Amino acid sequence: MSTNHTTERIETVIIGAGQAGLSTGQQLAARGRPFVVLDANPRVGDNWRCHWDSLRLYSAARHDGLPGLPFPGPPGAFPGKDEVADYLESYAAHHALPVRTGTRVRAVRRAGGGYLVDCGDTAIEADNVVVATGTFGRTPSVPAFATELDPAIRQLHSSAYRNPAQLQAGPVLVVGASHSGADVAYEVATAGRRTYLSGRINGEIPFRIEGRWGRPGFRLVLAVGGNLLHVRTPLGRKMRAESRVHGGPLLRQRRSDLEAAGVEYLAERTAGARGGRPMLDGGRVLDVANVVWCTGFRQDFSWIELPVFGDDGWPLERRGVVDAAPGLYFTGLAFQSSFRSMLVAGAAGDAGYVVRHLIHRTARAEARVTTV
Repeated sequence: MSTNHTTERIETVIIGAGQAGLSTGQQLAARGRPFVVLDANPRVGDNWRCHWDSLRLYSAARHDGLPGLPFPGPPGAFPGKDEVADYLESYAAHHALPVRTGTRVRAVRRAGGGYLVDCGDTAIEADNVVVATGTFGRTPSVPAFATELDPAIRQLHSSAYRNPAQLQAGPVLVVGASHSGADVAYEVATAGRRTYLSGRINGEIPFRIEGRWGRPGFRLVLAVGGNLLHVRTPLGRKMRAESRVHGGPLLRQRRSDLEAAGVEYLAERTAGARGGRPMLDGGRVLDVANVVWCTGFRQDFSWIELPVFGDDGWPLERRGVVDAAPGLYFTGLAFQSSFRSMLVAGAAGDAGYVVRHLIHRTARAEARVTTV
């Protein structure tokens, strides 16, 4: 930590001003607890603004509001990423949440009975730390053999992809057949590019989210995804492990949509390079001019200087509660409690569980001080 710093004390520090962090903050504010939300971006919502241009939510606006403020606009519309970003910014202002933007957390470490949050020139002592960085702020995951591809091939990770205009002339390989990979492959193919999609498809929801059965179907998904596909059930725990490694099912673009758009689906993984070209598991080499890596992110919590992570890099938590480090919490993780956790609609519920545990812990600590 810098030697030229000021230190303040705040009961709870929330790291990340996305939907998870803001939901946590609103619920703490409703209970009258002091806290601050720290975010490295210049504006609230920038973690959404950086995605590809055509990205839209998989849930309609009626399901996308956070506690205390409905999502604006037609309830049946599917908001774009900039609309989500602007909503989060207005949400923070509406609830007067104490958000400090442009504040990057360099480290979180133990300090006495609580934690020290190192922000470089400033530091905050806190009883509780809620890590709400979610899937944003992680390191893009690209296989090592990507460096063996011909330099003439244009390579983009999904975090850098914006639209087909970024790609050079010639065929495109999209690697990773989760919902983001399917969306990108569909967009590129409909722009007139020969497009391959490589990787395992982990199922698809049995209805079109924007079709006739979308509204009742999505309500069913929320009900099933929040109860049956939950970490307390064997099926939910199995799906959690699968989704964290292989990604989620197809949501907007189904297998038939990809075929109709002209996407050539390849069930094999892109597993290496031969002659500077990407090679599939079975040895087939693809002569492409572009590769878009929809291969997710590597967890990068190296700035949390606490032994609370498993060999896979994921925090050892129980619905966001870290038993090995009382007062440390996570929210916004993929499948934190259930399938719903992967949707904006699940952010408030997961945050609520964390806040209830945090409040109970704080009340017990205050009771101990009172009785001494």
